[in-house]
Amino acid sequence: MEQVRCFIAIGLTDEIKAGLKELQSQLKSGGQTSIKWVDPYSIHLTLKFLGGVDGDKISPITAAMAEAVQGVTPFRLEVKGLGVFPSLRRVQVVWVGVGGEVDKLAHLQQRLESSLAGLGFTPENRRFTPHLTLARVRDRASSGEREGLGELITGTKFETAYRFPVEAVSLMKSQLTREGAIYSRISAAVLK
Repeated sequence: MEQVRCFIAIGLTDEIKAGLKELQSQLKSGGQTSIKWVDPYSIHLTLKFLGGVDGDKISPITAAMAEAVQGVTPFRLEVKGLGVFPSLRRVQVVWVGVGGEVDKLAHLQQRLESSLAGLGFTPENRRFTPHLTLARVRDRASSGEREGLGELITGTKFETAYRFPVEAVSLMKSQLTREGAIYSRISAAVLK
């Protein structure tokens, strides 16, 4: 059976994506060459990466999502702040933070983990840290390049706070291509 590479995520508004594109343009002016920038129009808030999934599991995953969102009412988040993983001296991932009603977001994410565990998906053992990935540093980057990027991040102001409603979670398909991943929605579960 053919496998589908999947994850569960919350989509962003076009306004946020345009703002992230502008922020990336500002960061790109640093001239870093060992960075893979994420297409700003495909950035999303990942709640759970599922990996390769057999096609016959799509329907049970969608049902588990619907179960997880039961009783969870829509809430608001905001995109704000710039950061890195794991540290400014050894930058591997550049991200934008997520604020707002993060307690409700964490609750929703935990409910998804619990519902999906029943289908054999191992719950994440790291604490959920909501973020939007802007870029990943390639393995070939020198320690000097990583530190330079950390300095650029420290000196970059991103003070705009974009607010958005969370009204659904989506099961997304990720198709890897040479140009990068192409995402498409498979199904959704609506918060009520």
